[in-house]
Amino acid sequence: MNGGQIGNVDLVKQLNSAAVYRLIDRQGPISRIQVADVSQLAPASVTKITRQLLERGLIKEVAQQASTGGRRAISLTTEVVPFHSVAVRLGRDYVQFSLYDLGGKELAYESHELFYSNQSDLVAGLLTNLKQFVTQQAEKINQLVAIGITLPGLVNPTTGVVEYMPNTDIDNLELSDIIRNEFNVECFAGNDVRGMALAEHYFGASQDCQDSILVSVHRGTGAGIIVNGQVFLGFNRNVGEIGHIQIDPLGEQCQCGNFGCLETVAANPAIVQRVRKLIAQGYQSTLADKQHITINDVCSHALNGDELAKQSLVRVGNQLGKAIAMTINLFNPQKVIIAGDITMAKDLVFPAIKRNVENQSLTTFHKDLPIVASEIDKQPTMGAFAMIKRAMLNGVLLQKLLED
Repeated sequence: MNGGQIGNVDLVKQLNSAAVYRLIDRQGPISRIQVADVSQLAPASVTKITRQLLERGLIKEVAQQASTGGRRAISLTTEVVPFHSVAVRLGRDYVQFSLYDLGGKELAYESHELFYSNQSDLVAGLLTNLKQFVTQQAEKINQLVAIGITLPGLVNPTTGVVEYMPNTDIDNLELSDIIRNEFNVECFAGNDVRGMALAEHYFGASQDCQDSILVSVHRGTGAGIIVNGQVFLGFNRNVGEIGHIQIDPLGEQCQCGNFGCLETVAANPAIVQRVRKLIAQGYQSTLADKQHITINDVCSHALNGDELAKQSLVRVGNQLGKAIAMTINLFNPQKVIIAGDITMAKDLVFPAIKRNVENQSLTTFHKDLPIVASEIDKQPTMGAFAMIKRAMLNGVLLQKLLED
């Protein structure tokens, strides 16, 4: 019984510290009185928590504007510069690293090829590259507080165990523990698209709303759903496999085994493959002379008036719109964000998405619903950093730093 009691006391401590830190981070400069007021914690508790945060260097005092007589009000803001983290984006054949301070400022970036077909190659390659990056950045790193990793596949974000990855044999890979033991810092792992949705909420296009859906069109098609400011995860910690909504029962076979999934139409490889196929069948296109067609080629030729490229992207918009309409009916978001190279041609793609959303979702749900391009698309490691930020705001990492 006693153990449970102690656990509860620790949890309360963690939640209260997090509530204070979150307010200072989100609304600072803010005075202690305002913190007590908004958090509804006793002023004595706020004083105690802010003292601990000040001693650890996680917040600092700043003098506010001169008051109308009497003492100048002292306000609090978060201190982000001395605390560093490494954010890792693991792809199917590459790995990207960034060094961030706690405010989300990127201080260094590197990208490497990384080929792996099994779990041990993946871990060995990741560790080698990660050690190299940390060593190279040693002069810039003051206090390394965490490492964050996002990857395609199913990850339990609480335990950091990877349960599945496309194209790789994975057997409950305890990724967070492996990294934690190797570098002696906290490690947070999660799905890349869900991480991106969170990053968009903290730093990007959905900062202004509590409920949003991010749809990423990359090598596959995935979605990250934010409900009430939190990543919506569901029972087995993974929700948002929008790429496997069947939109054409007579379509191509998908890697998941089914036919006509959204991913077989609205993912970069599928788009390029279809353009190539049509050109081979004799359709006219300015892309016909190109040896290697990329998704960026399709977008730029479409914007320059190539009819085949234009039609291809409108078709993608239509199919995306159908799948997005279903998620809108289920989740009623305040905003839909599209990420991926196709946003280059958003003038062609977005109207097609909108048209299908309007035809296939409830009017009250899609009325005045903004469909916008991602703002953090060009910072691929931001999703991994967002998980570190979340661990500060919910107290998990914050408490570890206070106990150090």
